[in-house]
Amino acid sequence: MYMGVIFLLIHRMTATFGKLQSRTLKLEDGLNIIEAPNETGKSTWCAFLLAMLYGINSRERDKAGFIADKNRYAPWNGDAMSGRMECRAGADELSLIRTTRRQTAPMGDFQALYAGTGESFPGLTGQNCGETLLGVSREVYERSAFIRQSGIPITQDAGLERRIAALITTGDEDSSYTEAADALKKQLNRRRHNKTGQIPVLEAEAQDISRQLSEADALESQLRSARLQLETLSRRESELTEELSLHDRWAAAQQRRALAEAQSAAAQAEQRVEELRCRIQAERIPENETIGRLRGALVNLETTRKAVDKARAERDTAAKALLRAEAAVNESPFTGLTPEQAEKSPLDLEPKPRFPLWLLLLLLICGAALGAGLWFVSKNLPLAVGGGCGLFGAAALAAGLFIGKKQSRWEALAAGARQRRQEELTTYTALYRAAEDARAEAGRRSATAEALYSTLSSNEQAILLEVRRFAPDAYDSAAADRLLRACAVRRQELTKAEAAAREAGMRLELLAQKVPAADGEIPPAPPARSREAVSSELDAVRAEQTAARSTADRLTGQLHAIGDPVALRSEAARLEEEIAALEAEYDAIRLAMDALDTANTTLQNRFSPELGRRAAEIFSALTDGRYSGVVLDRAFHLSAEPAGDSIYRPSALLSAGAADQLYLAVRLAICDLVLPEEKQVPIVLDDALASFDDDRCAAALRWLKEEGRHRQILLFTCHSREAAFFAGDKEVSVQRLTADL
Repeated sequence: MYMGVIFLLIHRMTATFGKLQSRTLKLEDGLNIIEAPNETGKSTWCAFLLAMLYGINSRERDKAGFIADKNRYAPWNGDAMSGRMECRAGADELSLIRTTRRQTAPMGDFQALYAGTGESFPGLTGQNCGETLLGVSREVYERSAFIRQSGIPITQDAGLERRIAALITTGDEDSSYTEAADALKKQLNRRRHNKTGQIPVLEAEAQDISRQLSEADALESQLRSARLQLETLSRRESELTEELSLHDRWAAAQQRRALAEAQSAAAQAEQRVEELRCRIQAERIPENETIGRLRGALVNLETTRKAVDKARAERDTAAKALLRAEAAVNESPFTGLTPEQAEKSPLDLEPKPRFPLWLLLLLLICGAALGAGLWFVSKNLPLAVGGGCGLFGAAALAAGLFIGKKQSRWEALAAGARQRRQEELTTYTALYRAAEDARAEAGRRSATAEALYSTLSSNEQAILLEVRRFAPDAYDSAAADRLLRACAVRRQELTKAEAAAREAGMRLELLAQKVPAADGEIPPAPPARSREAVSSELDAVRAEQTAARSTADRLTGQLHAIGDPVALRSEAARLEEEIAALEAEYDAIRLAMDALDTANTTLQNRFSPELGRRAAEIFSALTDGRYSGVVLDRAFHLSAEPAGDSIYRPSALLSAGAADQLYLAVRLAICDLVLPEEKQVPIVLDDALASFDDDRCAAALRWLKEEGRHRQILLFTCHSREAAFFAGDKEVSVQRLTADL
């Protein structure tokens, strides 16, 4: 094993871990500020660092409200969990690599290589990596230098307790007061706890045995005489029983032969299961859950395909309706115009008849002539003059009536044309609006069909992509379904083979329970007499014994109920010795517990002041001198002393932010006192300053920068104030992570 002093300085981490998909994080010596919004992987990077040092506990199981790390941080893209850490360990540059070869052991394969040569680094394994590089166990590291926002408070742990005891005593880390005290208390209660325990039970047994001995003495003398009467019949019974034993040994030999055949059948069934498993692994056939999920996805894909066909049919129907609506619009005389434009278009009519100027003058002259004619007639003037004027006036009147009638006819035609135009406008407007609605409906139907088809295509490609991981020939849904059915058949074959193997194993187990162990030599042939003949004679002998045995049986039963006197006396003596020994052990354990309490109090009195002093220094720095003292008891319950006030305040009475600052100060003090100084153990803080106000956050950052001169510190934060505080400070490494980094 590598025996030199090893300390750890991390240069770079590359992770395929949870949401981190082949992501890389570069780190520098001293204080590193890693700023990242929520849900960008800060806590995942912290968990990855812990996994690289101490591995993943593959035996953890999910519980209510808890997800085991092997499931919580399984890569989201389905790849195997893996990681690489480039670091300096002592004077050597190393590459620590963890990969997953078996799904049941994530990151179980470990390599430690020299960075320059790629040769294996001696003595460093996946089991001892974290403890070798950091000098402490995982439990101690998580309760000291690995500080999460939700895990700042200090909790008792046997590993941390052993480490503290080692620092202030002999250096032995195998002892824990809590473990020793619990073990002693269990042993004490095991011997006597009120009226229960080993001692009260043994005392009750001793009293019962004393009573039984007095009854057994009287029955024993009667039993001796009764046994003499049965000796002759018993010898004959033994002879017949031995003859029956020959039958039993012969039958047992036949059963063992059947057992051997069942063992062979079970082995063949197991071999068949192993062959099918190897074949499934070679053909990369997925689990039944994956097969069922993918086949269900294909069924859903067909449902989507039907929805696409339906949407396309509805789109075609809407397109046909649009064509019909547009055809109806095109048949109108107003086609190409909007209803508003059609309403403003001129009416196609003949010009309205009008009187020319000469006709008006003529009518005036005719009217005057008619009046003159009537005047001549009334004055008895010459008839020729009056008649001529009358005729001329009548002709003019007839011409006026003709023109008036023509104008009336034109007005009637114009009114009818305007009414027909209004009806056509109403019809055209309805057709035009219907065409617009049909066009909008066709657009919606077309968009719906295209969206469904896009969903169908993307889902189909996603399914085919996943299927091709284990079936490269799956180029369409039909092929994928056929290959998935074949995979399901393979899985069914394995399931049937496993069921057959279990059935063969159950048959083997049943036969193994029934087959007696080999007792004596196996007869070379079956006994001469049949079992029925021997049993018949044995029944007759036992019938003869019935009368003589009735008395002996009664006495034997009574004596057996009481117990053998010799055995009872021996048991009574043994119980007395055990009671005495247990009483001595009880007294010794009580003394040991008193001594252990005294020793633990002494250790606490030696360690707590130093831890409280160092925690008080840090807490005072974090709170700008607001508090000057810190005390804690053996259960790590904390209290703080405000500056200028001699009354200590329990942590429960502090504000949430002040309590977090107090716990952080104690955690940092534990790092100073518990972690090996020569190891320069890195400190990891995951949003540990989230509840600090700006002033106390600045004080904490100043303290962390100073501490970064002695060890590497990784501060993950979702705020920008830490990076802003160290803007332009070249001694502090500041980097910002995003969801894509």
